[in-house]
Amino acid sequence: MKASKALRRKATRPAPVEQLGNDFLRGMISTGLLLGVQQGGIRNKAAGIRVAARALQGGAALASAVAAANALQQGRSGRALGAVALGAASLAGIEYLLKCSTGQGNE
Repeated sequence: MKASKALRRKATRPAPVEQLGNDFLRGMISTGLLLGVQQGGIRNKAAGIRVAARALQGGAALASAVAAANALQQGRSGRALGAVALGAASLAGIEYLLKCSTGQGNE
């Protein structure tokens, strides 16, 4: 009886990678909504690109923070550092792409 409960519980938990995807989407959607409301809506293409880039950064930041926190709770400081580094690289990459799309990347 106990084994079947444990199997059912384990089967309903999302896989770690799937959970990070969910965390990414949560961060992306909440950041996009927040920026859209703060800016009073998206009135032109440039504003839409900025909101989309910030939303992607919010998703990357939340997913890497959750991954780092989970790794620290498990005593895996190397994985936590890797998650933070990957998150920082993602933020920088998105920022670079935003600057390139708005013509500011050649400075």
